[in-house]
Amino acid sequence: MSVKDLYPLAENAPDRVKTPTGKLLSDITLDAVLAGEVTAADLAITPEALHLQAEIALAGGRRTLAENFHRAAELVAIPQDVIMETYEMLRPGRADLEMLHAQADVLRSIYKAELLAKFIEEAATVYERRGIFEKRY
Repeated sequence: MSVKDLYPLAENAPDRVKTPTGKLLSDITLDAVLAGEVTAADLAITPEALHLQAEIALAGGRRTLAENFHRAAELVAIPQDVIMETYEMLRPGRADLEMLHAQADVLRSIYKAELLAKFIEEAATVYERRGIFEKRY
């Protein structure tokens, strides 16, 4: 079976998807939930599952989607407050070039999120070129 044929994973390769707690996708059933055997931690996605989705997207000729899945895999380890802080900084007029580069450094050094850091740096370059750092209102 080719990587492309794994899609959709839940149907074609459920044994390849595990929860952060190590449960298989097939272990997540209504009966298991009702029995208290499934917790919220069991419902979170893993970097491995996202990287696998990226492989499938790439095999299907969807490079941009694959890149998004790889960046999403890095997001899994980043606390929600850091994600929201970064999101807020990316809104027009909320940060400057230096601030976005500093945030990229945080993502790279603390969370080992190289792809996200590069993405933020690229956004900073575009924002500067288009004047998006200027206050809008």
